[in-house]
Amino acid sequence: MVKGMLNRERNSLILISLLLMKALFYKIMSVTMAMVVLVTTMSFSIDMHYCGETLVDFSFVEQVKTCGMEKNRTASNCKAPTLSKESCCSDKQFVQQGQDNLKISFDSLSFEQQTFLTAFTYSYINLFEGTETKEVPFIAYPPPFIERDVQVLHQTFLI
Repeated sequence: MVKGMLNRERNSLILISLLLMKALFYKIMSVTMAMVVLVTTMSFSIDMHYCGETLVDFSFVEQVKTCGMEKNRTASNCKAPTLSKESCCSDKQFVQQGQDNLKISFDSLSFEQQTFLTAFTYSYINLFEGTETKEVPFIAYPPPFIERDVQVLHQTFLI
């Protein structure tokens, strides 16, 4: 008898833990799906400044700070021709565009889809409408005469 009670308690604990895991799984999946939608629709850019082959600075929000070693190219004129050296520094920018086509327009639905949507909406709205009057069709008829009470005779009672 004690063993049966322990088995029932253990089974109930397993059932409760499964229900909790199911609820936790639903919450984790909903947060994950929300993050996927957020990340795929988000646009961002990364600015990077290289000095030679070395990454000096990067930024997500504003322009990167330079290392100060970039040279300004001087213009050459006919009186004093000068040669300008190429700068060893370079700026690179990585741009990630997000998706913009998440909302489907109702204008692009086919005729069959529009028909189904209309019929579904109409039937769903009418599903929850109540009757306006409470009609009792058997109000004019008296109840049948009971010769003997069968429940008392067989002693069957609902508790």
